[in-house]
Amino acid sequence: QVQLVESGGGLVQAGGSLRLSCAASGRTFSAYAMGWFRQAPGKVREFVAAISWSGGTTYYADSGKGRFTISRDNAKNTLYLQMNSLKSEDTAVYYCAASRSSVATMALSRNVEVWGQGTLVTVSS
Repeated sequence: QVQLVESGGGLVQAGGSLRLSCAASGRTFSAYAMGWFRQAPGKVREFVAAISWSGGTTYYADSGKGRFTISRDNAKNTLYLQMNSLKSEDTAVYYCAASRSSVATMALSRNVEVWGQGTLVTVSS
């Protein structure tokens, strides 16, 4: 069992960067595959990126591939999403997510077991 709290969202100009953080409670962070999803106003929640329990395997949606980097520090119980070259279409609430299933299943939100509360990212053009 783990609880997740996101931070790092805010307002940024197009072309800029943000780093989102997700702090996990408990002692079992390393047992979870972790991921990021986002939901823009009026849109469905969509997959952004995922990372295995060891950090050795990552997956990215096409929308962020080449611009976003997911990472984790199990010693700090923290997940990160580094977002570079931000575009206006990246504007959304970003959610941290956790699953005890394989990282390969995390592209589907129905497989997520634990969600954070979300942090808002607004990219101005």
